[in-house]
Amino acid sequence: MIATRDTMPKPPRNVLGGELQSCSTRPLTGFYRDGCCSTGPEDVGMHVVCAVMTPEFLAFTRSMGNDLQTPRPGFPGLKPGDRWCLCAARWAEAHAASCAPKVDLEATHEAALRVIPLATLQEHAVD
Repeated sequence: MIATRDTMPKPPRNVLGGELQSCSTRPLTGFYRDGCCSTGPEDVGMHVVCAVMTPEFLAFTRSMGNDLQTPRPGFPGLKPGDRWCLCAARWAEAHAASCAPKVDLEATHEAALRVIPLATLQEHAVD
């Protein structure tokens, strides 16, 4: 079968409607470890929010049972300033707890809008 414009896969979109941009390659992030906050059916956690780590968020997520700071095999551990694809629900929990990190809107997948209103993400946008 020859691919046509209608059958070719469409590039992932960000929350602003543009093409999804890379979140981070150092450290390498994304559910697929491709640097992007892409998602698919196997990504049940929806790792779609490109966030800039802060001490407050790292402490919060550790208290919730997800230690992102401690290095493990295949995972360098995160420090403040690192960008990482977060689960939309965890980011929303952090927002409710007043410790949500800043987000890169161009690198945040449009699927985040199923959980987080665009206006809320925009309030936390990286400058």
